[in-house]
Amino acid sequence: MDHSRKERIEPYRQPAGGLDSLKSTTVTLLKEKVPGSRYKTLFRQNQPDGFDCPGCAWPDREHTSTFEFCENGVKAVAAEATSKRIGADFFSERTVAQLLEQSDYELEQHGRLTEPLAYDAASDRYLPISWDDAFARIAHHLRALPRPDQASFYTSGRTSNETAFLFQLFVRMYGTNNFPDCSNLCHESSSRALPETVGMGKATVVLDDFEHADTIMVFGQNPATNHPRMLNELRAAAKRGATIVSINPLKEKGLDRFSSPQHPLDLVTGGAEISSLFIRPTLGGDFALIKGLAKRVLELDDEAVAAGGERVLDADFLAEHCHGFDAFAADLRAESWPDLVAASGVPFHDIDALSRVYARSRAAIATWGMGLTQHRDSVAAIQMLSNLMMMRGQIGRRGAGLCPVRGHSNVQGDRTMGIEDKPSQAFLDRLRDVYGFEPPREHGLDAVDTIRAMLDGRVKVFVGLGGNFAMATPDTPRTFEALRNCELTVQISTKLNRSHLVHGKDAIILPTLGRTEIDAQQTGPQGVTVEDSMCMVHLSYGINPPASGQLRSETDIVARIADATLGGGKLDWLSFVDDYARIRDEIAKVFDAFHDFNARVAKPGGFHLTPASRERRWLTRSGKAQFIVNALEKDTPIARARALHGDQLLVLMTARSHDQYNTTIYALDDRYRGVYGQRRVLLMHRDDMARLGFAPDERVDIFTVWHDGVERRADGFRLVEYDIPPGCLGAYFPETNPLIPLDSVADISNTPTSKSVPVLLRRSAA
Repeated sequence: MDHSRKERIEPYRQPAGGLDSLKSTTVTLLKEKVPGSRYKTLFRQNQPDGFDCPGCAWPDREHTSTFEFCENGVKAVAAEATSKRIGADFFSERTVAQLLEQSDYELEQHGRLTEPLAYDAASDRYLPISWDDAFARIAHHLRALPRPDQASFYTSGRTSNETAFLFQLFVRMYGTNNFPDCSNLCHESSSRALPETVGMGKATVVLDDFEHADTIMVFGQNPATNHPRMLNELRAAAKRGATIVSINPLKEKGLDRFSSPQHPLDLVTGGAEISSLFIRPTLGGDFALIKGLAKRVLELDDEAVAAGGERVLDADFLAEHCHGFDAFAADLRAESWPDLVAASGVPFHDIDALSRVYARSRAAIATWGMGLTQHRDSVAAIQMLSNLMMMRGQIGRRGAGLCPVRGHSNVQGDRTMGIEDKPSQAFLDRLRDVYGFEPPREHGLDAVDTIRAMLDGRVKVFVGLGGNFAMATPDTPRTFEALRNCELTVQISTKLNRSHLVHGKDAIILPTLGRTEIDAQQTGPQGVTVEDSMCMVHLSYGINPPASGQLRSETDIVARIADATLGGGKLDWLSFVDDYARIRDEIAKVFDAFHDFNARVAKPGGFHLTPASRERRWLTRSGKAQFIVNALEKDTPIARARALHGDQLLVLMTARSHDQYNTTIYALDDRYRGVYGQRRVLLMHRDDMARLGFAPDERVDIFTVWHDGVERRADGFRLVEYDIPPGCLGAYFPETNPLIPLDSVADISNTPTSKSVPVLLRRSAA
């Protein structure tokens, strides 16, 4: 029996981690029917002779270390190592229409795809197709398009550097920069904000810096669920006396207390306290909060100067390394405290307390996740955070810096390899010089713009290299309509998901090897590389036998699509399949930072792509760290919706459950939030329930307030009384993605505003 189907709400009293994490992994291994012989896989994650975990992008302390337990890493490995299989027999018994009735969790549970399949409209089923015929059909569709920009090529963050490099090279030789990718949906705001302030869109810290920080500010993250190994670093920092601050509307379990399975004494003592200060902004209040912190730090510096004390600001850093501080300081002084407090939802005394913690710090790290990146003003908020850190010289110093924590294992590496809809001219020039072709120069389409283009008929072919585009994206009904409007959709996948069922007129599923599986090619087993959130590049090899003899690697699939579409005249695509070291040689030709790639990555632990900003070299237009002034915007979609609906208006954030990774749902529990056996729940403050006439356990329908006249709704959500700021709601994605309007996006980055959706509630009729 699946224990997770017992629906209940039961507050969780234990710390994150602990014995319950071990129990959960045991249940997962049994449910996935992972053979006992494959349990060894769990002890060879992130090892020189093993594989890199297909889960999150948190870096490894040391690749030669012993196994570091991670509950969600085990779930990711178990999902890939499952003994459950689906092939032609499975699809012969089920139409696509029938499969569409199943939940995302049920689709995931069918197991690994084992053979290439093509959609047959007459029977509404997927039927077997040979690999050669599949590649020929894809090539036919691509060559038949009047213009290359009528195709769009999506990339998931699980894709390796080698595959990503080949993919972008193929697509640019084909003739387009249409590269929607998972970063567009998560950390694009970081990637667009940081180059303007510090010159590069990457972390300025390495893992070792966490050992030397005396203050760690964690913005909009839930490490216990999204990157559990981070908790070991926070635990160690807290135990040696560092101050850890959680800045999040939700008081997440893992940032309260953590019991590390690596430390048996924790299981007896109840674990370690992690955060000593919790700051709870309202949804959409991050920019105002951070600007308030910067304003208060400036005031504290003024007070110190007036008293003849030690300055709070790093005057030497500002003078030598920064540009634009005077204008920034003037803007801070002119900002209204009542406006900042009201917009942030944080009382002044809490802003003052955090400002004083930061003002005392000698080495501070600011980390953040999607809680900071998925609002309309996310780019401005991250630039303001950069400003705050620059005020005290907390960049390019040991134990200090900026740390965007990416999601999937190689989302950062894919961008480094050129998966970018807005490539630099210098990068395109390099491709031209190395490969002798003229790359397309116009900016391409990101994820949101790809959906618009499919709806309008401007994009007719969609190729998905991993991921679950149909469910990861906003405005779900419109995304479905967009995909169904295509002439061809191609999904390169390990397991069945809804993107296979919401398809174009022609559709192909290409099953691929997982990261844990042996990738045997002519020159022997192949390894692939990834780049983690802190710019470490490392090599790993799969160790499990493939789930099916018909599976091909992502690298193989991309090379053969390229060969079928473009031929081998300009580049021998198939030669790259024989030996991935040849791809790494090509990468080294294009990117100077990857010189001697094969030799450097062969060393245990790989190598670090040191960002210039870590060394206090600023690749900005001014040549210095750039302070950027951003105003506190008052005429926002939420403000306009509130003007129409008053205190009936609430703001919704979407989030993962604990038994979930991105759109992959492992089970129906969210242990740390006390939700079991269900996903259609709505977290709500008790005062909001009472004020609006609702009660816990009632069912409500959720409606988006937007200006385009389109009804966006999600029905039948169970109200759960929860410690969330008044006026705010929490729910899981992808169930609430239909509520996010396609044009509700962050300024500049175009990232969907999944953490700030204005909504109304109505009692469900049923």
